[in-house]
Amino acid sequence: MATTNGTDMVNKLKGKNEIEEKKPKTLAQFIESMKPELQKALPKHLTADRIARIALTALRTNEKLAGCDPMSFVAALMQSAQAGLEPNTALGEAYLIPYGKEVQFQMGYKGLISLAHRSGEYQTIYAMEVYANDEFHYEYGLDPKLKHIPADEPEGEPVYYYAVYKLKNGGSGFTVWSKDKIIKHSQKYSQAVKKGYSSPWKTDFDAMAKKTVLKDVLKYAPKSIEFARQVSMDETVKNEISNDMSEIPSHDIDFVEADYEVSKDRLEKDLDLTDTPFENQ
Repeated sequence: MATTNGTDMVNKLKGKNEIEEKKPKTLAQFIESMKPELQKALPKHLTADRIARIALTALRTNEKLAGCDPMSFVAALMQSAQAGLEPNTALGEAYLIPYGKEVQFQMGYKGLISLAHRSGEYQTIYAMEVYANDEFHYEYGLDPKLKHIPADEPEGEPVYYYAVYKLKNGGSGFTVWSKDKIIKHSQKYSQAVKKGYSSPWKTDFDAMAKKTVLKDVLKYAPKSIEFARQVSMDETVKNEISNDMSEIPSHDIDFVEADYEVSKDRLEKDLDLTDTPFENQ
């Protein structure tokens, strides 16, 4: 019968302890241990060290991210990197949002505009709010028209939101939604709104409204395969990494109240506007 002497037992325990010590204990350590795998999936202009720094900034601006599933966090981070949008900064291009233990990647409306310009097809693309005392008129049909002259001093709350684009080849398009239509849209499609949870729909309605009309107008706008691939990653939760994150299927999550807010003070402290832009790193 096999026996184990005291020395063998000590060595086994020592080896086990060494393995335990090497295991990542924090999300930051997990990202450090994942650098070789991350580098394989990153665009050529990005390094694993750069993405690790972006990750640490995101963790500082929303501390609840540290308690999320590590692979969910890394997958959301990789989507942001492959889209070329820096998350959780004052730029407002993209966000890593904790939903319980999962992390969702969300684009901001400014991120959508950045991606459109980068595609090289758009001369102009933007979204705006319309106030009751603005001069505003639009028509759809065979001869669509849109005219908006903002008042010097807006009165009350916005009553309409619209998005418009003009292509470099001369093509153009726009969409107009009333505020009531946007509210009904949020009540139908946002789980946070349905459940009465705190969300950007409550604290930053204008930004969400602009994102809504931008995504609507982009449905019918010419888009490159790359641009369409990037937009498809918006509002997804994934648990794998790949050199094309758009190919990884999103999965459903048990919806809980999200802690989407980031520290404004830390945003200003961590954002270095003299740094090379994320998409060009």
